[in-house]
Amino acid sequence: MPDIGSVWSELGGDPALLARVSTVVRPGALPARLPVRELARACVGACALAAAELGAHRAGRVEVPRVTVDDGAVATAFTGERHLLVDGRAPQTFAPLSRFWRTADGWVRTHANYPHHRARLLHALDVPEDPAAVGSALRDRPALEVEEAVYGAGGLAVALRTPAEWAAHDQAAALATRPLVERVRLDTSRARALPPLDGTPLLPAAGLRVLDLTRVLAGPVATRTLALLGADVLRLDAPHLPELPDQHADTGFGKRSATLDLAAGRDRFEELLAAADVVVTGYRPGALDRFGLSPEALAERRPGLVVAQVSAWGAYGPWGGRRGFDSLVQVATGIAAVEGSAERPGALPAQALDHGTGYLLAAAVLRALTGQAYGDAAGGGRLVRLALARTAAWLQDGSPLPEDGAGADGAEVGTVPYDGPARWLAETDSPVGRLRYARPAVSFADGPHDWARPPGSWGVDAARW
Repeated sequence: MPDIGSVWSELGGDPALLARVSTVVRPGALPARLPVRELARACVGACALAAAELGAHRAGRVEVPRVTVDDGAVATAFTGERHLLVDGRAPQTFAPLSRFWRTADGWVRTHANYPHHRARLLHALDVPEDPAAVGSALRDRPALEVEEAVYGAGGLAVALRTPAEWAAHDQAAALATRPLVERVRLDTSRARALPPLDGTPLLPAAGLRVLDLTRVLAGPVATRTLALLGADVLRLDAPHLPELPDQHADTGFGKRSATLDLAAGRDRFEELLAAADVVVTGYRPGALDRFGLSPEALAERRPGLVVAQVSAWGAYGPWGGRRGFDSLVQVATGIAAVEGSAERPGALPAQALDHGTGYLLAAAVLRALTGQAYGDAAGGGRLVRLALARTAAWLQDGSPLPEDGAGADGAEVGTVPYDGPARWLAETDSPVGRLRYARPAVSFADGPHDWARPPGSWGVDAARW
């Protein structure tokens, strides 16, 4: 079962630091058949501990600040897109064609939030943009046939599988050979010198520059967290692929947003890369390689760089090049079958694979920075890589749930009732309107309590540091 001790070990952390973590357990938060609350708690806790550790090093402190993980704050953050209000309006989280559909022999789930994905789905099915027409086209076709046809057209549809069916899939076999958090040394450059920190709040990532090449949702959660911790985060998007406005409002806290054509604007990108400390990518594996953005190519041009990658299915195996989203990974890996009923598939109470993997990715970046500057094998560029489907396997590892308050890693634990998200919501004015949003879940002594800036409009900032 997911716990902070196991993931901290995956991150290469010192097990003695787990004693610095305290947990407020709130039964009833993120209710599910699978241990979603435990996964969420572990991911946020590991990220907060990694932040506190780096902050202590940079501030010259002997002792790492205490970390508090509150299930209520974590649950609110993991469902943050549902709590978001923009000028009092609740965003639409899924488009009408992003849903479960019956097929001749089961179910498929489609994802059509973006216009280009919606167009490809409709082209594959040869139907107009009408839910009734889509449903009619799917009812007489086998689920696996639909999956392959839509994928072949560049769209997104995944057949419902049980855990046993997924375990027999070649992609599951490829994932089983990989760690939850992949960590690779890219070069042998000299250790970077991180300037010392003083004052409060303690911002472990202050002065670091992060290029954010991510979309929906794990990558933006990771870079939003790095921005909370003081990093200068510049998100870059292709001009022809605008982000959904409400989605950008949810994940754009603390960042700047610019557009850049990676082919026409190559010189500008190289200028940004030359001064970057971290590059985070969230596109399907291989999609950016043609622009010279593979981890190895980036590290060759910018020795000492930390490269962080997140994907849906992993960068290997027969599905290594496929697009995917949290909702689809839940369907393929058996989670939707476990959380559903005989009548209909179900879903986790949050996009927990996205959020959890996002916090783990931020934690992996922070630990890589600590290792570069202060570790026994200091220096060198680092690659950290995670996949939603690998996080799904961790969620379903089959271990029994502990009693609430048991504290799998031995840290101090308290148990109190969960009374809803209200105390972890805040409001702020922003360039996109008055926002109600989920406050940060990452918390440690003397650390930041909120982002330094609200989200701005998509693509309005200059592509420069």
